[in-house]
Amino acid sequence: MPEKDYLHEFLQYAHDRQATDMHLCPGSKPLIRVNGQLAEIDETGIPEPGFVTVAMINDMIDIMLNDAKKKVLQDKKVIDFSFSKPGMGRFRANIYSQRGSFAVAIRMLPFEIPQFSDLGLPAVVESFTSKSRGLFLVTGATGSGKSTTMASLINIINERYNYHIITIEDPIEYLHRHKRSLVTQREVGEDAESFATALRSALREDPDVIMVGEMRDPETIAIALSAAETGHLVISTLHTVGAAKSIDRIMDAIPPAQQNQIRSQFATICEGIISQQLLPRIDQPGLVMASEVMFVNPAIRNLIREGKQFQINSIMQTGQSQGMQLMEEDLARLCNANIISKEEATLRASDQQLLHQFLHRR
Repeated sequence: MPEKDYLHEFLQYAHDRQATDMHLCPGSKPLIRVNGQLAEIDETGIPEPGFVTVAMINDMIDIMLNDAKKKVLQDKKVIDFSFSKPGMGRFRANIYSQRGSFAVAIRMLPFEIPQFSDLGLPAVVESFTSKSRGLFLVTGATGSGKSTTMASLINIINERYNYHIITIEDPIEYLHRHKRSLVTQREVGEDAESFATALRSALREDPDVIMVGEMRDPETIAIALSAAETGHLVISTLHTVGAAKSIDRIMDAIPPAQQNQIRSQFATICEGIISQQLLPRIDQPGLVMASEVMFVNPAIRNLIREGKQFQINSIMQTGQSQGMQLMEEDLARLCNANIISKEEATLRASDQQLLHQFLHRR
């Protein structure tokens, strides 16, 4: 064991200050992200000049990884995993090689799954949990809270229905207790070779709901669409901002020869897409959610089949009675309520002209 457990001290420091992330890199001060901004960790007792060292990182690796995971790290130069600390919560970690040594990025996760009402999403999004089949996507950039949103929706289903819910994650982030539903959680690398193999086997495990951590390759996308088509509710994520762009991302991942088939399949089974961003508040410390919500109605299904995603925003603009909203609309709402700055809204909007219209539509 190392003389001093810096990992525990850093995690405690981050937990006490409600940080969302921590970065440890040799030659740098230890850093945490609070309210979207990076700040140095101080008062940790690191000898002067107070930098993280290679030896410290290696000691942390010895604490966090077993021999099998150390071999993965040595072979692949990167590893994702999760772990828990009593009294603090769960953590998602990534150890990666840079400049010939290892660095660590850690995301803080609470033990308890946040209530949907606390996320800041429109209440209408909860209606997706009542679906018995189809595909629902949660999209956004890294760090936008996609995993938390999915966990909260899964928790609602767990509390309301007698289902078998299977989650496929890399790594497992939130731990779900069995409530009305049976929830089985599989971690890629530990319980399955890949998302695709886990998803293929899930279809033989009598699921009602399948949560796929990320649709990152053509095989996973194709199996997920088939699962939704054959009577399962599939919930997954994409690293995109905007509903229409999410559809483009799926099509771009598919070989050209299969795109027409996948496009038709996606148009038939997709039930909705939400896109979300976390933004720094100006009214109080913390972050606030801005979101875009698309429910797939007959008009949108036709546009997807015809490959006219660029027209979807127009349909969404006129679909407010169905609960749809564009990202620019929500950004304008938050800006007009003095919750976020106009500069932040402008930075996060994809369509500046549309944002301007919403900002001046009181």
